[in-house]
Amino acid sequence: MPFMALSQSSNTFLQKTSLIFAGDIMQHSLQLEEAKRGDGTYSYSHWYRHISKEIKSNSIAIANLETPIYKNGFSGYPSFCAPDSFLYAIRDAGFNVVLFANNHCFDKGKKGAMHTLDMLDSLNIAHCGVYRSIEEREERYPLIMDSNGIKIAILNYTYGTNGNNIPEPMVVNLIDKPTIEDDIFKSKREGADVIIACMHWGDEYVRIPPARVQELSHWLIEQGVDHIIGNHPHIIQPIEIRDNPETPDRHTVVYSTGNLVSNMSLRGTDGGMMIKMELKKIMDYTRVSSLEYLLTWIAPKKSNGERDFTIMPAATTRCSDNSYAQKKLQQFLDDTRELFRQHNKGEINELTTDTVYITP
Repeated sequence: MPFMALSQSSNTFLQKTSLIFAGDIMQHSLQLEEAKRGDGTYSYSHWYRHISKEIKSNSIAIANLETPIYKNGFSGYPSFCAPDSFLYAIRDAGFNVVLFANNHCFDKGKKGAMHTLDMLDSLNIAHCGVYRSIEEREERYPLIMDSNGIKIAILNYTYGTNGNNIPEPMVVNLIDKPTIEDDIFKSKREGADVIIACMHWGDEYVRIPPARVQELSHWLIEQGVDHIIGNHPHIIQPIEIRDNPETPDRHTVVYSTGNLVSNMSLRGTDGGMMIKMELKKIMDYTRVSSLEYLLTWIAPKKSNGERDFTIMPAATTRCSDNSYAQKKLQQFLDDTRELFRQHNKGEINELTTDTVYITP
């Protein structure tokens, strides 16, 4: 099975690498309008200018693409579709892995899904979750990446596709226990040091994951998954580090990273978090050496009805005193930190970046 080698290390006894996971990347109608330029093209790169440095500081940077790409028919909710430049901006921001198994992957039907895969391949962005055929899935999944001598298997599954039929001969990874068991076995057979399951699951707009999601997280770890990164709820949910009482193993469970960028405005949907995971491999044993989160946030509409979709580092963003934006930002920070204070488990630190100033 082929895999992507990101770098090599001359030290065979100690290897280190870092990964960063971002939340849902979506394009609603107002985002499409904001990105359109006078010449009819679309530009999205400015959205990432304040977080790109942090993304690029990691060997593997993963985001959930919740908007198919096509040549025309661009649209927002409920059936997403964005132009090619949407993906160019994701690549230029530093993301080198895209998750595509989610409920919107077939919003543009077979042609949209196929074009998205073609564009990802042409931009050299690794991807998983949706395949042109069962043969392609057999060849390219699990996605195994070699980063500084650490082989990392990335799995990706979704609860469904919004009722859209899966067009033949395409394949999407649905949450199915026998299939997941087979994929974990394949990952181990291919020599993966770490198995990370990226799950599109849960209920939207709720802070605490439902019992079925918590139970599935325990099942995944029992089957051999090392770490879990969740998305779909469009709101941040708790983070856990689970220590195995019988072994040195430590498992990370991130129930939901929230939104990276969208036009959602319900309380909690205006932000998300990027998870930075550092891995250390000593001889043949690999574990998480540190886990951090960077809170991100999108400012609300301005008084003229416009909205700037630049992704802000929430903890170090400064708005004008007593502005509506400042109140919304503080609400997002307070809600998230209180959630983490009550429900996070393990040593998980907040990451901050340079200060950014915005006006109302």
